[in-house]
Amino acid sequence: MQSVLNLKIKYRESFRPFAPSVLRERVSDYFQMSRDSPYMLLVAPVLEKRRLPFDPGQKELWGIDLLNVPRSDIPSVTHIDYSARIQTVHEETNPRYYKLLKAFEEKTGYATCVNTSFNVRGEPIVCTPEDAYRCFMRTEMDILVIENYVLRKEDQKPLEGDSDWKKEFELD
Repeated sequence: MQSVLNLKIKYRESFRPFAPSVLRERVSDYFQMSRDSPYMLLVAPVLEKRRLPFDPGQKELWGIDLLNVPRSDIPSVTHIDYSARIQTVHEETNPRYYKLLKAFEEKTGYATCVNTSFNVRGEPIVCTPEDAYRCFMRTEMDILVIENYVLRKEDQKPLEGDSDWKKEFELD
């Protein structure tokens, strides 16, 4: 998933990790941390019990091949050093996102999911519904949810007069 999001949505190098959003009351079930981090300012190690051991062949890998080896049972958010930059989610401060994470946990057994800024490499973060729609249409996202609206890419008309938008912003 990390590679797919990087290459088809963010348009950046495939190895860049994402941050996890995690239910506040479950943060210590995934990470060596038991405090709030609502703004993704804190980094903590992934718990040992969640880490995946290297098999003998993987120990010989180098470079991008080594980076692509899953490090834990939450691989898209686990950095190469087994750390993660964490966002804790409280029911009181972010009830809709909290409910989404709870529903995800009920469906998958995981109280954490990938979190990333809503923009592509080199662009500013989206600020308006129009920005969100434009970013959605210019990437390989399948679905965009804004408040109570669910937009499927297959149901949308192409953007009129859209140029080669990748030249609008300098890539980092």
